[in-house]
Amino acid sequence: MQRIPAGFLPPVAMDMASDSPMYQQLSDWFRRAISSGQLRPGQRVPSTRSLANELGISRIPVLGAYEQLQAEGFLETFTGAGTCVARAIPSDMTMGRIKAARPEPTTRSGSRRTSLRAAQMHTPEATWLANMGAFRVGLPALDAFPTALWSKLVSRHARHLSPEAMGYGDPMGHLPLREAIAEYLGASRAVRCDASQILITTGSQQALQICAHVLLDPGERVWMEDPGYPGAHQALRTAGAELVPVPVDAEGIDVAHGTRVGVGARAVYISPSHQFPLGMAMSASRRMQLLRWAAQNDAWIIEDDYDSEYRFGSRPLSSLQGTDTHARVIYLGTFSKVMFPALRLGYVVVPHDLVPDFHAARDAIDTFSSMLYQSVMTEFIREGHFARHIRSMRTLYMERRVAVHDAIQKYLGERLEVIGTEAGMQLAGLLPHGVDDVAVSRKAATKGVSVRPLTPCYIVAPERGGLLLGYGGANLAQIDEGVRRLAECF
Repeated sequence: MQRIPAGFLPPVAMDMASDSPMYQQLSDWFRRAISSGQLRPGQRVPSTRSLANELGISRIPVLGAYEQLQAEGFLETFTGAGTCVARAIPSDMTMGRIKAARPEPTTRSGSRRTSLRAAQMHTPEATWLANMGAFRVGLPALDAFPTALWSKLVSRHARHLSPEAMGYGDPMGHLPLREAIAEYLGASRAVRCDASQILITTGSQQALQICAHVLLDPGERVWMEDPGYPGAHQALRTAGAELVPVPVDAEGIDVAHGTRVGVGARAVYISPSHQFPLGMAMSASRRMQLLRWAAQNDAWIIEDDYDSEYRFGSRPLSSLQGTDTHARVIYLGTFSKVMFPALRLGYVVVPHDLVPDFHAARDAIDTFSSMLYQSVMTEFIREGHFARHIRSMRTLYMERRVAVHDAIQKYLGERLEVIGTEAGMQLAGLLPHGVDDVAVSRKAATKGVSVRPLTPCYIVAPERGGLLLGYGGANLAQIDEGVRRLAECF
């Protein structure tokens, strides 16, 4: 018996007072619904008995209409499977009629259909983000993730879902997970917090949006590392903030420059442990300068600690939040780099006095994150799997980092000046003067290689372009072949 896809039947319009026979009205209605695309080729229609009962009429006119439509080729019947819209009707014909019947929206002269903030959300097409292999930035080693163990934990929790776990959760997040994160951050990142200060998010991007919503009014100034994380540019701009580009050097963000050009700023966004995208760590003196500036100017520091677990030259650096004595730092973290991006779990450590505001903002956006994955993540941490996975990945990423560096020396030589190789899951390289990094990255994408250009990370156009190569999600063979293909793009 052939399986026919089910579908919902739109309301059938019948005029009982009309002089037109009922079977004719039904036939006409079905023809219009099929021609307009309301009924799709292959979609099942109700049986004659069901439709007659639904319309409150005799089955005879329904039988007559169906027989007429079958004779005309609009319907077809399969023995034992029911009646459906004829599959021979071209789907592009019906869809074409839909499009023709729905003209593009028009506006009055000078009017806007969307806000100016909405226009700022649009970014140029990033062809370098279409690849899952070498060298997609931000992609962890999915091939080395303990999938069997994770699946076992998910299955265990899914089989024993309590009514509480199936209901609405706390906007701040699952309390046991927040307790586990607080313990982990205190031990590994020297973050000073308790579970009441932790807000669970769907990742660092949502965390940035909540920070912008709570901390900033439209038009307020925010220091931004230049170059910096494009996702932060987008989140802060859509909140109406004015971004003040502050250059970075070997010691991180130039605080002295920021105080000169960013007078009156309400906040600063930084990635001090592993600057994105160039990779340097912020020096102790710059950290002290920034904390002093925030305290003196009643400003906020948004610390994005996106992949600090992976530092190879030394132990992971302490967080800036841990040395803050004036409660001016909002600390952001994510499980996307340590676990896998589709998990959609991150967190924010909030000063005590801001907890009610962040709670309200999270509740307004989408209430709470998946309780199932929060519960599984809690057990993954509590049972020690999380710490073991980090240790395993640190060794693996060190091996892959060395492989990328060696392959660059082998195939590219001095055409790519490598910087920022001591931490994280990616490294940056500067191109020779005059080489268009966006053009190189787009050409590489045609060869199946994902390298991110550095120029879009800048607010002020740089003198030299560069490339960002993520090695977390690429094995040794993909790394060697990827750099070889990249060399063909110069």
